[in-house]
Amino acid sequence: MDVWVGSYTSATGGNGVGISTFRRGASGELTPDRSLAMTSPSWLTAHPTAPVVYATNESADGAITAVSTDLEILGTISSDGADPCHLSVSVDGRHLLCSNYSSGNLSVFALAPDGRITGQTDLVRHEGSGPVTDRQEAAHVHMSVVRDELVHVVDLGTDEISAYTLSDKGKLSPLSVSAMPPATGPRQLVRRPGTDLAYVAGELGGTVVVVRESADGRLTPLTTVPATKVPYTEKPNWVAHLEIRGDRLYVSNRNPDCVTEFDISGEEPVALADHPCGAFPRHFTIADDTVYVAAQKDDAIVAFPTGGGEAVRFPTGTPTYVLVR
Repeated sequence: MDVWVGSYTSATGGNGVGISTFRRGASGELTPDRSLAMTSPSWLTAHPTAPVVYATNESADGAITAVSTDLEILGTISSDGADPCHLSVSVDGRHLLCSNYSSGNLSVFALAPDGRITGQTDLVRHEGSGPVTDRQEAAHVHMSVVRDELVHVVDLGTDEISAYTLSDKGKLSPLSVSAMPPATGPRQLVRRPGTDLAYVAGELGGTVVVVRESADGRLTPLTTVPATKVPYTEKPNWVAHLEIRGDRLYVSNRNPDCVTEFDISGEEPVALADHPCGAFPRHFTIADDTVYVAAQKDDAIVAFPTGGGEAVRFPTGTPTYVLVR
C-alpha cells in the first residue's frame, strides 16, 4: 500500500519537494519511495476509478495538476482562482471541483473516462464577510462536499455553507444557504453515515458544530462544542480536518497540536482524549487502526494508534496532506 504526501514547497515558504510517496509496511511503518517536484501540492484527491491523483498547486496563480499513479504528470490547468486548497470528485467520476480560498470561488472541471481534465464547465463566486476582520474580510471557499448531484460549499469567510445541484454537464445551480454561528470560520464538513447529522470544523472558533441536514441541503446548527477535551487558550485553535470512523469523530487542532477523539454515538459529541501528534497538524488520514498526521511545522508524518498510544515520526518536508492508496 502506498502513501502519498502533499507539501508546501519553497514557492510558498515551505521546504517540501512536492509530492512524496512512501511504502507502507505490514505494521504501518513508512519507507520513503519516490518524489515528484511541483509547486505546493497542498491537497490530493484520487479519482474513484481511474489511476489518477489530482493536486492543488496552492499559490496566487492557482493551478491543478493531474498525476498518474506511476507518479507522472498528465497535465496542469489553471484553477481559475487564487490559492486552491481543496479538491473533490463527483461520485460518477465525471467532474472535479476545486475550492479557491483567496478568490472565494469554486470551479468545476470535466473529466474524461481516463481521469484527464478536459476543460472548465462552471465557476461560482461567493460574496460577503464575517466578524473576524483579519480572516473574514471576504469570502474564502475552503471545501466542497459532493453527494450524488448535491454539492455543499463551505465558506470560511462568510460563515456560510451553500448548497448547489450539479448537472450532468457540470453546471451548478443554487439550492440554499445555511448560516453557521458568527465567527465559526467553517473549514470542513463531514456527514455521519446513516443519519441526517453532519459536523463542521470551525477553524476560527476552535469548535465543532453539529448540524442537521434537510432535504433541500439546508444545514441547521444544533450545538457547538470545543474542538479539544482540555480547554486551550494560549493561542487561537485553528481547527483543520475531520474524519469519522464508526462512532468516533477525529479532529485535528493546530496550536494545541493534537488530534481530539470524540464519541458521537449520541447527538452531542463527547471529547474522549487529545492525542499528541506533532506541531501544526493540518490533514490526517486513518488506515486500518493507525492515524497518519501531516505535522506541517514538524516536517514529519506522525503516526499513532486510533485509540492513542506511542507516536512514530517519519521525516518529510512541510507536509500538508496524507493520502493512503
